[in-house]
Amino acid sequence: MTVAIVDYGSGNLHSAAKAFERASRSMEDPQTVMVTRDPDAVYRADRIVLPGVGAFADCRHGLDAVDGMLEAMTEAVRVKARPFFGICVGMQLMATRGKEHVTTDGFNWIEGDVEKISPREENLKIPHMGWNTLDLVREHPVLERLPLGPKGRHAYFVHSYHLNASNEADVLARADYGGPVTAVVGKDTAIGTQFHPEKSQRFGLALISNFLKWTP
Repeated sequence: MTVAIVDYGSGNLHSAAKAFERASRSMEDPQTVMVTRDPDAVYRADRIVLPGVGAFADCRHGLDAVDGMLEAMTEAVRVKARPFFGICVGMQLMATRGKEHVTTDGFNWIEGDVEKISPREENLKIPHMGWNTLDLVREHPVLERLPLGPKGRHAYFVHSYHLNASNEADVLARADYGGPVTAVVGKDTAIGTQFHPEKSQRFGLALISNFLKWTP
């Protein structure tokens, strides 16, 4: 079993790879984790991870610059039904559009737009940086046995925008930052987290482990 972490010039590739490798080592049948810019390797992989850091448009342009990568990824996820994990902007790219500075097309795997978060309290700064608990919206195998809710473990966020999904059924969990913030989305064989599981310590490793065991 192979896990392909897509390298398109954006994302905490080293941190993400280390976290997925660590989670994999704890399994009975460890999976091979590779960071790759090769569309064929992504197409052949058993699982695909798309990290992302920075602006939505920059990440989309970076991905488009890797010839054949989006096509390979789309074919693997949408046709071959390979499990997919989008992290931060990698999750936002699953949306219909991103509205960060300019309007940019996403993958449209999950209907909705990526919009700026607007906390009700003036003292809450943008970007949202820090640790938050998650409130479960819909049960999902990747969230099984995770300590959620106000007394649960915290996940690490750093962002100014979130995915405002058109369909409530596509939202798996939210955080509260002066109002609801989309934290986890999922549809078919694809999931995504606005927070960084690779920076979320034990909670993040448990979530990654669930993803590696998930057989949709």
